[in-house]
Amino acid sequence: MPLRQIHPSAWLLVAASAALQVLIFPLPGLYLLSWLALAPLIIALLRTRAGELQFESGARLRPASPGQAFLLSYVCGIVWYAGTCYWIYDTMRQYGGLSGAMALLVLFLFCCYLALYHGVFGLLFSLFVGRDRDFRRALVSAPFLWVAVELARTRITGFPWDLLGTAQVDNAALCRIAAWTGVYGVSFEIVLVNVALAAAFLVPREKRSALMIAGLAAAAVLQAGRLIEPPPAPADHVALLVQQNIPVAADWTPAYYADTLRDLTQLSRQSVAAHPDMKLDPIVWPESPAPFYTNDVQLRRDLSALAKATNAWVVAGSIGASIPNGRGDGPIYNSASLVSPSGEWRERYDKVHLVPFGEYLPFPSLFSFAGGLTKEVGQFERGASREPLNAGGTKLGTFICYESIFPDEVRRFANDGAQVFVNISNDGWYGDSGAYAQHLNQTRMRAIENNRWLLSATDTGVTGSIDPWGRVVARVPRKERIALAAPYAAIAVPTFYTRHGDWFAFVCAIISVGALLARFVTPKSKKVNAPS
Repeated sequence: MPLRQIHPSAWLLVAASAALQVLIFPLPGLYLLSWLALAPLIIALLRTRAGELQFESGARLRPASPGQAFLLSYVCGIVWYAGTCYWIYDTMRQYGGLSGAMALLVLFLFCCYLALYHGVFGLLFSLFVGRDRDFRRALVSAPFLWVAVELARTRITGFPWDLLGTAQVDNAALCRIAAWTGVYGVSFEIVLVNVALAAAFLVPREKRSALMIAGLAAAAVLQAGRLIEPPPAPADHVALLVQQNIPVAADWTPAYYADTLRDLTQLSRQSVAAHPDMKLDPIVWPESPAPFYTNDVQLRRDLSALAKATNAWVVAGSIGASIPNGRGDGPIYNSASLVSPSGEWRERYDKVHLVPFGEYLPFPSLFSFAGGLTKEVGQFERGASREPLNAGGTKLGTFICYESIFPDEVRRFANDGAQVFVNISNDGWYGDSGAYAQHLNQTRMRAIENNRWLLSATDTGVTGSIDPWGRVVARVPRKERIALAAPYAAIAVPTFYTRHGDWFAFVCAIISVGALLARFVTPKSKKVNAPS
């Protein structure tokens, strides 16, 4: 796999594809480019090495070898992750206690690790290239391979950040397929159009115009769904979402703790009083950097008093603990506590899917240098159940921050009876980078997949109400301590995706494996059985 055999044009196409993949996600958010973001990479994989003659126009480039295909796609993935998840650098430097050089190294290693999935896509894609420059099998396989790799990234690595289909979350008409296939169905459609556009550059020139027009027409028709405004989703309930705006690096003295708790309680009460014609229920406090231990006497007293005074259920981001006064060696959890209108602490959801390096430190002996960030938020234990919280008959599918990026995990709440989703989050770790907006779009996709209203309560991200179409129908400004009266409705009917999960992605994976076996096994069997 000599590097010098890779034509410079292939590297330029890889760079173009990586840049386009960065631009389709927030903050740039140029979602229209998603229809051609992968096309340059596909062309690069099929036009890599100089060799044969190209009709009358000079040297024709041959497809990449499997090793070259892996390398080209791998580099594309590294650049894409660096351009999309650049916020990891600032997070590790500001809150992880790392120097600039070490934070940069962490970002680079992160990109190198996750880019392996891009590399695997390229490698598998190259294996489908037939002899005599027959690209048809490879092109047909691309959408299935891409979805299969996205499924692997979700299930194996546990970091399905910005799956390709999320780029079209504002396309309400197109994204309705997600209620059947999950976000993976949208990814499949996007790759399919990219394949059509790439094919236009791989056929003889006399056929190029027809394929190009067909590909652009398909992109235009699918993108036209963005112009269709769905009808308003009926909402017959109103929740109160409290945006705490607590600094991540606050100095938690006893006085500061008491003042913060008092301010948030007063804000909640005053907001309820400001809407005498509405029943604001539940009141939701987000995940936050505050040391709100569930067994802290002052916290329990104040939240119970708030629930009684407002006659509302309260969901509060907290640190689940069983040790006295939140201190000691017992296990702690990143939790959401449910307090009844009578002031009783009824139920608690303990976060199941923790953030590596943020909420726990994997392989402590190996990654001890990254322990600074972990110390800021605690060494949390994993929860054991995704049972919805029962707020007086309304079942709240409550998940915390990072969990919202996992399609199958969120849909389990709805499958277990959740009628409305509640996502509590602290996006303060990411500052003004694109992470908070990327996170929001992934959260919106979960509402679409399960046809549920979603209440997003953040410490300082985007606090708002999201309807089943994925639209943010009400929100408050970031970086303010403020409360929002958020409309929603309780929906009990599950979607096909809610009931069956990632079936579509698994079908794509099975088809990919079957096609690979057919590619290498069938020709051999034919050769054996052929007459002499």
